[in-house]
Order: sequence, then structure tokens, then C-alpha cells
Amino acid sequence: MKMLMELMLRYNYWISVVLMLIGFYTMISKKNFIKKIIGMNIFQTAIFLLYISMADIEGRSAPIIISETGYVNPLPHVLILTAIVVSVSTTAVALSLIMKIYKEYGSIEEDKILEVHS
Repeated sequence: MKMLMELMLRYNYWISVVLMLIGFYTMISKKNFIKKIIGMNIFQTAIFLLYISMADIEGRSAPIIISETGYVNPLPHVLILTAIVVSVSTTAVALSLIMKIYKEYGSIEEDKILEVHS
């Protein structure tokens, strides 16, 4: 019973793992490039959640709040902010490439493009 409670207290890690698996499965199994990008974004969001979950320490406060119990390390939060910017940029570049692919091949389905290309 104690182990079950311990697992329940770490629900954010389980959610992160489930989101990673959903994103990874979507990237591998779907043939539509837009769906692959959505899977990539879900995977990236799971990584963000995982890092922020690991950075939080119970009983500690943000570095901008005066506290006697100590502070949470702000470095993971800053890294995640940078990663979010990179994620948005990656998504924008991927979508622009998909637009070019659609203009060239008339489809965004991987199978149809491979048929035309081969």
C-alpha cells in the first residue's frame, strides 16, 4: 500500500512518460507530416514537464520570494524557456518545409511522396 501511495505522489512523472510515449508513437506510426509534427510537439512538451517536475523541491520557494526554507534552482526553468523558443522555431521551420513539399508533390502523406519520388 505504501508503494502505491508513493507512485501516486509522483503522478507528474507518469503523465510525462505517457505523453512521451504518445508523442513517440505518433511520430513513428503516422504517415501525415502534420501529424508527425504534432507528435513531436507532444514529445517536447513531455520533456518540458519532466524537467520542471524534477526541478521543483517541496517546501522551497521561487528565487524572487524571500524565504528561510531555501530556494528552488532557477536554471532548469530558464533552460525550459529556451527550449520552448527552440520548439516553436523548429515547428515553424517544419511547417514551412511541409508547405514546400506540398507544392512540389501535391501531398503531405509520406507514402504518396515516396511513390512519386521512386
